[in-house]
Amino acid sequence: MGGVRILLVDDEAPLLDLLQRYLERLGYEVDACLTPADALQYFRANPARYALVLTDLTLPGMKGDEMLAEMRALEPKLRAIVSSGYPYEPQGERTAFLQKPFLPKMLADQIEEMLKA
Repeated sequence: MGGVRILLVDDEAPLLDLLQRYLERLGYEVDACLTPADALQYFRANPARYALVLTDLTLPGMKGDEMLAEMRALEPKLRAIVSSGYPYEPQGERTAFLQKPFLPKMLADQIEEMLKA
């Protein structure tokens, strides 16, 4: 997975840390953000750097799908996985949904599938 960078966004710090460590063990490079504002700042600095964005749907100040829309204005082919405990219907072919709670293997499989798409 060397060189594959994921932008991870979740407002729950313990979950963010857990997911970051898991993804790094899988070999991904991960930038982890607690807020959409921080994530947008990372993304705007270098949109082509990210192979995938993994975001929670419910975030402070902006929903995850709204944040993705802003990112896709800069990088239309951006792949994303939205996770939530609430039902969600992904918009567009480059967005997948992962229902919380999920098993680590489910996340790994979804990421692999999205990166192949």
